[in-house]
Amino acid sequence: MIEQGSEEWFRQRLGKLTASRVADALARTKTGWSASRANLMSALIIERITGQPTEAYTNDAMRWGIETEPQARDAYCFYMDCEVEQVGFIDHPEIAMSGASPDGLVGADGLLEIKCPNSATHLEFMLSGIIPGKYQKQMTWQLACTQRTWCDYISFDPRFPADLQFRRMRFVPKKGAIDDMETEVSDFLGELDAKLAKLQKLRTP
Repeated sequence: MIEQGSEEWFRQRLGKLTASRVADALARTKTGWSASRANLMSALIIERITGQPTEAYTNDAMRWGIETEPQARDAYCFYMDCEVEQVGFIDHPEIAMSGASPDGLVGADGLLEIKCPNSATHLEFMLSGIIPGKYQKQMTWQLACTQRTWCDYISFDPRFPADLQFRRMRFVPKKGAIDDMETEVSDFLGELDAKLAKLQKLRTP
């Protein structure tokens, strides 16, 4: 397995639409596509022509999430009495230049998505039990790429009292959601390819 976060993992996903960015690819406003869609498309084109990743930025919250993820995975295994298989990058079986890096495979049909957010965000999820829409899209694309049926979403914060550190919600996409997303992703990548082809024609002879 190629470890997530390694140089080889970054090379595997270079220039590809990933589950963590799919919400931006599909984001709309009342008047049309959002600026985040155009920004993402530009970033992916730049990755493809330069061979360099554009996701180099990290902040304290991101580092906290990365460092706390193993503890969260262990908590999930304890509470659910199961094993989690860690994986690297998984390409979509049919749509080229797209894929996902789930936080784990569970059994024959499940995935795991771990969030270790700031304490205010964890508190909000503990009280509401509502998975933010962008993470629902992320998990939908993970399921599309892995061809599994459900994903357990967990929020974990070890700074809370032990009995309030962990909450799990099982996510199953609505009927037709994966097909609809695959169509939109294909359209996004088709537009990206067209722009890339236009750029190639502008290369200095």
